[in-house]
Amino acid sequence: MAEPFVPLGEIVATHALKGWLKLNPLNPTTTALAPQVEVIIDRAGEQSIHEIEAAHPHKRQWLIKLRGFDSIDSAARFVGATLGVAEAALEALAPGEYYHYQVVGFEVFSVSGERIGKISSTLSTPGGELYVIQGKEKEHLIPAVKEIIDKVDFAAGTMIIDPPPGLLDL
Repeated sequence: MAEPFVPLGEIVATHALKGWLKLNPLNPTTTALAPQVEVIIDRAGEQSIHEIEAAHPHKRQWLIKLRGFDSIDSAARFVGATLGVAEAALEALAPGEYYHYQVVGFEVFSVSGERIGKISSTLSTPGGELYVIQGKEKEHLIPAVKEIIDKVDFAAGTMIIDPPPGLLDL
Protein backbone atom coordinates (compact mmCIF):
# COMPACT_ATOMS: atom_id res chain seq x y z
CA MET A 1 0.00 0.00 0.00
CA ALA A 2 2.15 2.79 -1.32
CA GLU A 3 -0.55 5.46 -1.09
CA PRO A 4 -0.83 7.51 2.11
CA PHE A 5 -3.28 6.12 4.67
CA VAL A 6 -5.85 8.66 5.87
CA PRO A 7 -7.49 7.65 9.17
CA LEU A 8 -11.25 8.16 9.34
CA GLY A 9 -11.79 6.86 12.86
CA GLU A 10 -11.38 4.10 15.41
CA ILE A 11 -13.46 0.94 15.51
CA VAL A 12 -14.61 0.77 19.13
CA ALA A 13 -17.13 -2.07 19.31
CA THR A 14 -19.28 -4.54 17.45
CA HIS A 15 -22.98 -3.77 17.01
CA ALA A 16 -25.65 -6.47 17.07
CA LEU A 17 -25.00 -9.97 15.76
CA LYS A 18 -24.63 -9.61 11.98
CA GLY A 19 -21.08 -8.21 11.75
CA TRP A 20 -21.74 -4.49 12.18
CA LEU A 21 -19.01 -2.33 13.73
CA LYS A 22 -19.18 0.97 15.66
CA LEU A 23 -16.77 3.64 14.47
CA ASN A 24 -15.79 6.77 16.39
CA PRO A 25 -15.18 9.04 13.39
CA LEU A 26 -12.57 11.77 13.31
CA ASN A 27 -15.02 13.71 11.13
CA PRO A 28 -18.66 12.82 11.87
CA THR A 29 -19.83 14.42 8.61
CA THR A 30 -17.44 12.50 6.35
CA THR A 31 -18.67 11.47 2.92
CA ALA A 32 -15.95 8.82 2.59
CA LEU A 33 -17.99 6.12 4.35
CA ALA A 34 -20.31 4.77 1.68
CA PRO A 35 -21.23 1.38 0.24
CA GLN A 36 -18.67 -0.07 -2.19
CA VAL A 37 -15.88 2.19 -0.89
CA GLU A 38 -12.59 0.39 -0.26
CA VAL A 39 -11.32 1.02 3.26
CA ILE A 40 -8.07 0.14 4.95
CA ILE A 41 -8.08 -1.32 8.43
CA ASP A 42 -4.86 -0.77 10.36
CA ARG A 43 -4.22 -2.77 13.50
CA ALA A 44 -0.76 -2.24 15.02
CA GLY A 45 0.77 -1.56 11.60
CA GLU A 46 -0.86 -4.55 9.92
CA GLN A 47 -3.14 -3.27 7.15
CA SER A 48 -5.90 -5.03 5.22
CA ILE A 49 -8.27 -3.78 2.53
CA HIS A 50 -12.03 -4.33 2.75
CA GLU A 51 -15.15 -3.05 1.04
CA ILE A 52 -17.95 -1.29 2.87
CA GLU A 53 -21.22 -3.13 2.34
CA ALA A 54 -23.30 -0.59 4.28
CA ALA A 55 -22.70 2.41 6.51
CA HIS A 56 -24.78 5.04 8.25
CA PRO A 57 -24.44 7.59 11.06
CA HIS A 58 -25.68 6.46 14.47
CA LYS A 59 -25.81 9.11 17.21
CA ARG A 60 -22.24 10.50 17.29
CA GLN A 61 -20.77 7.38 15.71
CA TRP A 62 -21.03 5.47 12.45
CA LEU A 63 -22.21 1.89 11.99
CA ILE A 64 -20.12 0.08 9.38
CA LYS A 65 -20.75 -3.28 7.75
CA LEU A 66 -17.81 -4.78 5.85
CA ARG A 67 -18.51 -7.15 2.98
CA GLY A 68 -17.85 -10.79 3.92
CA PHE A 69 -18.05 -10.30 7.70
CA ASP A 70 -21.53 -11.47 8.62
CA SER A 71 -21.26 -12.39 12.30
CA ILE A 72 -20.23 -10.71 15.49
CA ASP A 73 -17.37 -13.20 15.83
CA SER A 74 -15.94 -12.49 12.38
CA ALA A 75 -16.15 -8.70 12.87
CA ALA A 76 -14.85 -8.61 16.47
CA ARG A 77 -11.21 -8.89 15.31
CA PHE A 78 -11.39 -5.29 14.06
CA VAL A 79 -12.29 -3.70 17.42
CA GLY A 80 -9.46 -1.36 18.43
CA ALA A 81 -8.26 -0.89 14.85
CA THR A 82 -8.12 2.33 12.85
CA LEU A 83 -10.29 2.53 9.75
CA GLY A 84 -9.13 4.74 6.91
CA VAL A 85 -8.94 5.21 3.18
CA ALA A 86 -6.25 5.82 0.62
CA GLU A 87 -5.66 9.53 0.11
CA ALA A 88 -6.87 9.32 -3.51
CA ALA A 89 -10.33 8.24 -2.27
CA LEU A 90 -10.96 11.62 -0.63
CA GLU A 91 -12.99 14.30 -2.38
CA ALA A 92 -10.96 16.92 -4.21
CA LEU A 93 -10.91 20.26 -2.42
CA ALA A 94 -11.11 23.79 -3.75
CA PRO A 95 -7.88 25.81 -3.91
CA GLY A 96 -6.88 27.03 -0.46
CA GLU A 97 -8.79 24.26 1.33
CA TYR A 98 -7.16 21.33 3.09
CA TYR A 99 -8.03 18.31 5.18
CA HIS A 100 -7.29 18.68 8.89
CA TYR A 101 -5.10 15.56 8.95
CA GLN A 102 -2.74 17.28 6.48
CA VAL A 103 -1.55 19.79 9.11
CA VAL A 104 -0.76 17.26 11.85
CA GLY A 105 2.93 17.69 12.60
CA PHE A 106 3.02 21.36 11.59
CA GLU A 107 4.78 23.88 13.83
CA VAL A 108 2.43 26.58 15.12
CA PHE A 109 3.40 30.20 15.71
CA SER A 110 1.46 33.27 16.80
CA VAL A 111 1.24 36.26 14.46
CA SER A 112 3.90 37.90 16.66
CA GLY A 113 6.32 35.03 15.92
CA GLU A 114 6.09 33.19 19.27
CA ARG A 115 6.29 29.39 18.91
CA ILE A 116 3.13 27.83 20.34
CA GLY A 117 3.96 24.16 19.68
CA LYS A 118 3.32 21.36 17.22
CA ILE A 119 -0.04 20.03 16.03
CA SER A 120 -0.26 16.51 17.44
CA SER A 121 -3.81 15.65 16.36
CA THR A 122 -7.27 16.98 15.65
CA LEU A 123 -10.45 16.60 17.68
CA SER A 124 -14.01 16.59 16.35
CA THR A 125 -16.42 18.14 18.82
CA PRO A 126 -20.07 19.19 18.52
CA GLY A 127 -18.79 22.78 18.45
CA GLY A 128 -16.38 22.12 15.57
CA GLU A 129 -12.88 20.90 14.84
CA LEU A 130 -10.00 21.59 17.22
CA TYR A 131 -6.27 21.38 16.65
CA VAL A 132 -4.43 19.76 19.55
CA ILE A 133 -1.16 21.65 19.85
CA GLN A 134 1.54 20.25 22.11
CA GLY A 135 3.39 23.22 23.57
CA LYS A 136 6.59 23.21 25.57
CA GLU A 137 4.77 23.20 28.91
CA LYS A 138 1.14 22.40 28.09
CA GLU A 139 -1.35 21.31 25.49
CA HIS A 140 -3.51 23.87 23.68
CA LEU A 141 -6.87 23.25 22.00
CA ILE A 142 -7.24 25.73 19.15
CA PRO A 143 -10.49 26.00 17.16
CA ALA A 144 -9.90 25.29 13.47
CA VAL A 145 -11.66 28.44 12.27
CA LYS A 146 -10.62 31.14 9.83
CA GLU A 147 -10.97 33.79 12.55
CA ILE A 148 -8.00 32.21 14.38
CA ILE A 149 -6.00 30.45 11.64
CA ASP A 150 -4.12 33.26 9.90
CA LYS A 151 -1.93 31.28 7.48
CA VAL A 152 -1.07 27.68 6.63
CA ASP A 153 2.22 27.17 4.81
CA PHE A 154 2.45 23.62 3.45
CA ALA A 155 5.92 24.15 1.98
CA ALA A 156 7.33 25.19 5.37
CA GLY A 157 5.09 22.91 7.47
CA THR A 158 3.89 25.83 9.60
CA MET A 159 0.67 27.42 10.74
CA ILE A 160 0.31 31.01 11.96
CA ILE A 161 -2.53 31.70 14.40
CA ASP A 162 -4.05 34.88 15.81
CA PRO A 163 -5.65 33.63 19.04
CA PRO A 164 -8.02 35.87 20.97
CA PRO A 165 -6.71 37.14 24.31
CA GLY A 166 -6.66 34.40 26.95
CA LEU A 167 -7.07 31.40 24.61
CA LEU A 168 -3.51 30.19 25.17
CA ASP A 169 -3.90 30.65 28.94
CA LEU A 170 -6.66 28.03 29.22
